[in-house]
Amino acid sequence: MRSHKQPCVLVTGGAGFIGTNLCDRLASNGENVRIYDNLSRIGVDANLAYLRRRHGKRIDVRIADVRDGRALRDAVSDATAVFHLAAQVAVTTSVIDPATDFEVNLGGTFTLLEALRALPAPPPILFTSTNKVYGCLGDLPLVEHAQRWLPAEDARAAVGEDQPLAFRSPYGCSKGAADQYILDYAATFGLQAAVFRMSCIYGPHQCGNEDQGWVAHFMIHARRRQPITIFGDGKQVRDVLYVDDLVDAFTSARAQMSAVRGRAFNIGGGRENTLSLLELLDAIEVLEGVRPLVRYAGTRVGDQRYYVSNTRAFSELTGWRPRVSVSDGLTRLGAWLGATPTRALATNGGGLRYRGAST
Repeated sequence: MRSHKQPCVLVTGGAGFIGTNLCDRLASNGENVRIYDNLSRIGVDANLAYLRRRHGKRIDVRIADVRDGRALRDAVSDATAVFHLAAQVAVTTSVIDPATDFEVNLGGTFTLLEALRALPAPPPILFTSTNKVYGCLGDLPLVEHAQRWLPAEDARAAVGEDQPLAFRSPYGCSKGAADQYILDYAATFGLQAAVFRMSCIYGPHQCGNEDQGWVAHFMIHARRRQPITIFGDGKQVRDVLYVDDLVDAFTSARAQMSAVRGRAFNIGGGRENTLSLLELLDAIEVLEGVRPLVRYAGTRVGDQRYYVSNTRAFSELTGWRPRVSVSDGLTRLGAWLGATPTRALATNGGGLRYRGAST
């Protein structure tokens, strides 16, 4: 472990999919990175080993839970910036165990905010929220097409930050409430803080499963010739964002915190990078040469038939925009999966060894 006095960037959930990509970028740029993670998600051990191999002493690891106030206070004490990614990440898990979802997502975020507020000069914090804070978007009129749902009114083809919050599912409630606490601590206590309400992120180091990470989950199961369960009709549409583009957004927000502080931004691939579940199956067939095996099940709680991010607000403030197309991103993910040992992609259905905050 490095000297505790050496400044670093703190990434909670740093061994997870997004965290690994972010930590890799930060360390590659010469920064010292502190990963705070309880290693509860399947696959994160391999991610952590990867980061340690690549960056050695630049990676400081704290194996701890976001509900542990003492550990968090110690971890933030010399941080120059905080990226708060650690969370319980699945809607379905939140329905099964809403109490833990609440404790991790809202309680953990509150504990972190209090640890930051106690510092004489709190570092900036960026929090990753979710599009689920907008609920099911049941008031959005849609038209059914052969392979996707589309808005009946083009003007509403992308969701902006002016969309009313409508938490649906315990996960939506816990992330949405945490989202609001971040914004309030910026307003009330002057913290340098911003929120990303993210759509679907995909890319290397993603050990996807049925509950979360559907792009990687589909591709992993297709490679194994294992059946993929589609919940609903498969025509659900999301804007997908390749993880390198998300990391670009993180670094842009950090560099321009004075412009983005106190605000929430919808972050995703936008209208140019949309995909339905059925369209992903077609893309996988082209990439793999074999049609994935599919079975269908009922629609899940809190699902949105159509969600596409309007990213204009963040783009206009920072100049950021997605650069990786869907076809290029899927090709890159396929190449990483092909070079990754199957055992490193193991899942157990929900994808969690559930002993605390998943990351």
